[in-house]
Order: sequence, then structure tokens, then C-alpha cells
Amino acid sequence: MSAVLLFSFNGSVSAAIMQQGISPERLSQLRATAAFLVLLVICIVTRPKALKAGPKEMALLAVYGIIGVTPVQYLYFVAIHRLPVGIALLIEYTAPIYIALWVRFVRRQHVGRSLWLGMALALGGLALVAQVWRGATLDTVGVLAAFGAAVALMIWYLVGERSAGMRDPLTMTTWSFGFVALFWAVVKPWASFPWRTLRGTSVLDSVAGQIHLPTSVLTGFMVIGGTVMAFSLVNVALRQLGASHASVIGMTEPVLSGMVAWLALGQSLVAVQILGGLVVLGGILLAEMSRQERHAAT
Repeated sequence: MSAVLLFSFNGSVSAAIMQQGISPERLSQLRATAAFLVLLVICIVTRPKALKAGPKEMALLAVYGIIGVTPVQYLYFVAIHRLPVGIALLIEYTAPIYIALWVRFVRRQHVGRSLWLGMALALGGLALVAQVWRGATLDTVGVLAAFGAAVALMIWYLVGERSAGMRDPLTMTTWSFGFVALFWAVVKPWASFPWRTLRGTSVLDSVAGQIHLPTSVLTGFMVIGGTVMAFSLVNVALRQLGASHASVIGMTEPVLSGMVAWLALGQSLVAVQILGGLVVLGGILLAEMSRQERHAAT
């Protein structure tokens, strides 16, 4: 739950930083690289021997970082840049449904009938959130990015669950961000990084009025609180609870993020969208329950 709270605040903080002109890919690069450096120093000081990893484990960590963590972060930033934070995360956290579908059709394991009811509820709820009867009211790129982040989140949970049994959460997080940082360094060379976008002050249009904070302070929170601490706590949860229970707890993030975005960014939803959000969460919960029923039966 601590990780969920940190992620919830991080959504509004990241949205405020991007308002200064930095692109989602550059913010992803900065977030991953700074987090990796902080984590690497912590590991070298506290547990240098634990950083060792064999070729097979390193390959799995590379997959976890590049295919799981990288698109989750990048597509998440694209989504919250184009959509209200609460709606973007609501779409992203349909990931447990895709996990259940993966179990049913790829692993060919039985899942409860509640999966199909859960999917119907989630789709109906998303229709209410998007207010489809009014036409295309949500940014198309933002919606596609949020669904892409959901698929990436599914991969993150499934691969992370397997990796979590191989090493401790701290070094696992360190190596995964190391591969993410390497990926972005190749795709977006640091020589052209727009450092000017991090100078100055960010403005949060909260319900209490405008709040002015140094962009560097918000960036520091994004790296330390919203990344180093949050991702490490998620990996602890994956190790202790498994992907199933961890993803259910993560479902509370869209609700909390929506509340934080309303307070910090002045973003609000109409009543029918709030109702749709509750329906989506109910559908996701039913889908997850079907998977847990399958675990109980085996």
C-alpha cells in the first residue's frame, strides 16, 4: 500500500513536470537513469556481493527492465500527459484482466466464470468514463498509450513475479533500472537532453489555488519517492504476495491518483465518470477473483 500511495502522488508530480515542456521519453530517461544511479550507490555501500548475477538471470532482468519497466513508465507518461491522471491509470490498471486471460488462453489453466463478468463490467465502466455517447471525448493517443501501459504492466507483474524469487528486491530494482537507463541512452543520447526544462518553477493548479514549486524539487520526489522507493516496495510485494495479490492492491492506485490529481492539479471528473471508474474497479476485482479461485482449486 505504501508503494501505491507513492505512485499516486507521482502521477500528479510527473504531469506537473511535463507541463514545463519536457517530453515523456526524456522524463522516462531521466527517471530511470537517476533512480539507477541512486540504487547502485546504495547497493555498493550495503550489499555489493548481491549485485552479482549469472547470464540467465541477467537476461531475465534485461527482459524485465526493457520490455516491462520501460514501456510501463514511458506509456504512463504519455497517457497522463494527454489524459486526466485518474482516467489514464484507470485504463492502465485493467492489467489484472489481461493476466487472467493470459492464464486462461496461454497457460491453458482454468479460471472462474467471474472473469467474463469482470471483463464485461470493466468494458462497460470504461465506456462510461469515456462518455462514448458524446463521441470521442478522450484523446486517442492518450487512450492507446494507457492500454499499452496496461499490457506492459501485465508483463511487468508476470516477469517480476518470476524474477522476485531469484534475488532480493533492492538489487532486482537496481538491475532492471540499469537496463532501462541503457536502453534510453541508446535511443536518446544524453548530449541532446533538454536540461533547461528542469529549471524554474512548476505551477500546480490545485483546488486551493496555484502552488509554485521548484521543478528540481518535484523531479527529486519523482526519482526518490515515486521511483526508487515505490518500485522497491512493489518488488517486495511481488516476493511476499505474488503477482495476484500485489496487482489487486495496485488497483487502488487509480482512485487515490484521481483524488491527488483533483487536489494538486484541479482535475475533476463528472458523476458518470466516477460511476464508470467504480464499475471498472469492480470488474477488475471480479477478474482477479477468478484467478484466485483457480489457485485455490489447484
